[in-house]
Amino acid sequence: MLTSVDPDLIRALGDPLRLRIVTLLARETLCTTHLVEETGAKQTNLSNHLKVLREAGVVDTEPCGRFTYYRLRPEALAGLSEQFAALAESARTAAGNKRACP
Repeated sequence: MLTSVDPDLIRALGDPLRLRIVTLLARETLCTTHLVEETGAKQTNLSNHLKVLREAGVVDTEPCGRFTYYRLRPEALAGLSEQFAALAESARTAAGNKRACP
């Protein structure tokens, strides 16, 4: 049974640029330079968003010379998907439940 959805993960995915980054990384592993080109964001802004995604466990890093590559961690999104699926099932089950007003 679901107890709660990870608020850090929701916060990390709640920003439009971070969601764009996740969408791009779902297709391929990219370095910061690629992400700057794809999003049009400033490198420092992008690095801050990537830090949030790393800390939330959404992406992994891979150093490669002077570049850092970012890879999406599908298990983080799969876990979130399972949590939301459990919430949806709970809502279906409880659809007829209504607490009486005092």
